Order: sequence, then C-alpha cells, then structure tokens
Amino acid sequence: MSVLSATDVRRNWSQFNDDIVREGPQFVKRNRDEWVAMSTEQLKAAFSNFTFHAHLVQEDDGTITATLDQFDLVENGSSEKEVLEALTYELIEYSQEYMENFKLYFHSPNRKAHFPYILNVVAQDHPENVRQLITCQAGVK
Repeated sequence: MSVLSATDVRRNWSQFNDDIVREGPQFVKRNRDEWVAMSTEQLKAAFSNFTFHAHLVQEDDGTITATLDQFDLVENGSSEKEVLEALTYELIEYSQEYMENFKLYFHSPNRKAHFPYILNVVAQDHPENVRQLITCQAGVK
C-alpha cells in the first residue's frame, strides 16, 4: 500500500484530488497521524452493506411504531409510509448529531459501532436515499 506524505499532498493538492476521484482512495501520513481520502462515491460503496433494519408493530390505537435495530430510535405514525419517513428523518438527525459530537460519540462504547452506519447516512445526497437504507420486518396486520 502506497502512503503519501502530507508535504507531497500539500504540494500537489489539485493532482491529489484528481487522483482520488479517478484512481481511488489515497492514504496519507503526517508525522504519526495517518488518514485516508476518498470520493463520496467510494465512501458509499465502502459502506453500502451498513444498512438498517426496522421492526414495525401495529398498536392498539391503529398507529404503527417503528424501531431500528441496534439504535435507540423509535417513531410512531398513522401509516407505514409516515412512520418510515419519520424514522428516516430521525436517522438523518441522529447522524448529524453524531458527526457534530464525533469525539464523544465515537469514543462511547455503546455508540462506536454506529460509526460505519453513520458514514453511510451522511454520504447520501437525499433523504429518499437514506430511506432506501432501511428494510422492514412488519408485525403490522
């Protein structure tokens, strides 16, 4: 694996960006820090298997409750479409919160495993694409 120096990257910034998009991810080392740069398309491909599974339950009052496996996200709505839309926006909001508080969330034992899922959400360019990451198991009659 080829690792570029940060000095070389800085010196050839435009070429570095072109190489990422056209050739693939690039690994960089600066002192003791190492990092990777990739395009959004590559990020989506790398994390495409990190999807979500929702359980739907019809409540006694006729509403539907959706819970997301491995996440503390629960939504309720009058229809499957409504509850999945609410769950999608809640997932987007949680992902934004995770990224805004990255140091805290990433280093929290109960939230660290969320990271690849969060990256898959933030890489999406439209809420409908996030909605497509959620599959359902209906307990709805």
